[in-house]
Amino acid sequence: MADVKISAEIRKEFGKGASRRLRREDKVPAVVYGHGGDPVHVALPGYDLMMALKNSNVLITLDIEGRQELVIPKAVQREAIRGFLIHVDLLVVKRGEQVTVEIPVHTEGELAPGQFLLEHVLNTLSVEAEATHIPESVTVSIDGLTAGDSVLAKDIPLPKGSSLAIDEDTVVLNVLAAQAAEPTAGEEGESAGE
Repeated sequence: MADVKISAEIRKEFGKGASRRLRREDKVPAVVYGHGGDPVHVALPGYDLMMALKNSNVLITLDIEGRQELVIPKAVQREAIRGFLIHVDLLVVKRGEQVTVEIPVHTEGELAPGQFLLEHVLNTLSVEAEATHIPESVTVSIDGLTAGDSVLAKDIPLPKGSSLAIDEDTVVLNVLAAQAAEPTAGEEGESAGE
């Protein structure tokens, strides 16, 4: 898990116009909240934040005008077409605290020989982990699976210190038999007449 340090400045202006001015200066408006404290509205450097968010569940040490806060991204809003950052919600965490996060599910290995399709029912797995030891992803072996096989949440090996935050019988991956397209009536007649 990546640990990044970013300097933040407290925002004095609010609203759509103020947010647009910040974005023109390559800054991203954000809100820092959690642990019963009042939300703090900050502006973060756009490039530094964008690079930090390339790591899933990044742990960020915010320097808010001299005060250090440990945060994780809770909600990230991006512009629909170009994908630049519009707003970020950051959740304050403490070392040793358990947090619930979504981590990506990766697969390794090959399905059994034949025409099978792998369906990702869930692309991420909801787990509870210590805030400073959030796993980056989990890897599942699909070696030899055939049609009708499923991988349940409880079948996925979790890193030490992590536990499932969803029902253990939730289906994460499914193996399906490939369906051949049936020829339409017009296609059958054409091939018979040739």
